[in-house]
Amino acid sequence: MSEAKLKVILLRHSPNPEETIAMAAKLCYSPADITSLKDKIETKDQKAFVEKLVKMGHMSPIEHASFTFAVEGISRACSHQLVRHRLASYSQQSQRYVSEGGQQSVFDYIIPPLIKDDPEAKKIFGKFMEEAQKTYDLLIEKLNRKGIKGESANQDARFILPNAAETKIMVTMNARELLHFFRQRCCNRAQWEIRQMAEEMLKLVKKAAPTIFHKAGPGCLYTPCPEGDYSCGKIKEVRKKYGIDKN
Repeated sequence: MSEAKLKVILLRHSPNPEETIAMAAKLCYSPADITSLKDKIETKDQKAFVEKLVKMGHMSPIEHASFTFAVEGISRACSHQLVRHRLASYSQQSQRYVSEGGQQSVFDYIIPPLIKDDPEAKKIFGKFMEEAQKTYDLLIEKLNRKGIKGESANQDARFILPNAAETKIMVTMNARELLHFFRQRCCNRAQWEIRQMAEEMLKLVKKAAPTIFHKAGPGCLYTPCPEGDYSCGKIKEVRKKYGIDKN
């Protein structure tokens, strides 16, 4: 078994994202032609203007900046949550065209922390994964003997694979959707795996576009917890984690 490790890479993003956003916003209100507006924006630091847009809640111009990530070392359970964010584009490794296991004894999988920290539970978990791989291999072998090979065999044998199976995915989101994504998925009430992934994504975009994502994070950083009765009750700890001094 090869226990999969989370890895998040920011592959690409819009060049000069803050200038792009400023251009989109000022175009709405300026009588100037596009070339003149572009030249004017490029000669001035747009940090204060973009901060003002976010503060005002004028978010549509922020959609013009996009960010593309490559993610590996997450489970299918995590990717099922990720693709619920519909204002995004996804490309995921196929279990139909990519066989599980290969040269390894068992396919890569994710072990939840509560199970990983309990030796007996971890042993039970690992044994099930081994049995899943054996069953998968037996199904592939049986189908192969009937002349059914490649993706035709994989597409049916994969039904035996668990949510823990590791997957790789590329995702592209615009900046506005990312702000929403971080608000939802950096929250303590988000499932631990997608929260870890969101936090890694946030670190990367803060470096690429610090003005846009300066205040990004869970919904409780600058306002009361949006979870209401379902709050984690750790708002002070969360704000401290994100470097916010507000009480």
